[in-house]
Amino acid sequence: MEFANRLVAVATKAANNNTVINVCLVGSFLVLAARSANQQNNIEALKAEKDSLVKSNKAMKKTMWDWKQQLFSEAETDSALVTVARLRAIYGEAPPPQTGALYLCLRGVFRLLDNFFSDYLLVLAGDAVKEEAKSSASKLVDQNVGRIVSGSVHSLVSKNDE
Repeated sequence: MEFANRLVAVATKAANNNTVINVCLVGSFLVLAARSANQQNNIEALKAEKDSLVKSNKAMKKTMWDWKQQLFSEAETDSALVTVARLRAIYGEAPPPQTGALYLCLRGVFRLLDNFFSDYLLVLAGDAVKEEAKSSASKLVDQNVGRIVSGSVHSLVSKNDE
C-alpha cells in the first residue's frame, strides 16, 4: 500500500510540473511531425506512380488505336482475311439490322406476353399502379426483343461470314 501511495505522489508531482508537461507536448509534436513527413513522402510517391500510369495508359490507347486503324486498312484490301463489315460488327460500330421475319416474330410473341403479364399484374396490384406496370413491362419487352434479335442476327451474320 505504501508503494501505491508513493507512485500516486510521484504521478501527482509530474502532472503538476510544467517541465514534464512541456516534454510530453514536445515529444508528441515530434511524433506527429515525423508521421506527417512520412505521409507526405507516400503521397508524393503515389502521385509520381499515378503520372507514370497515366502516361503508359495513354501510350497503350494510342498503340491500340493505331492497330485498329491498321486492321481496318488491311481489311479494305482485296486479300483481307476479315471483312470490314465483320470488323465493324466486332467493334460494335455497325448497328445490327432489326428487320426481318425473326425480329417481327419475336416482337409479336413478346407483345403478347407483355399484354398477358401486364394484365395479370394489374389484377394483382389494382388500379393504383396501372400505368407504371404497363410502361415498365413495355420497356422490358423492348429491351429483351432488341437483345435477342441482335444476338440472333449477329450469330447469323457471323455464320455467313465464315
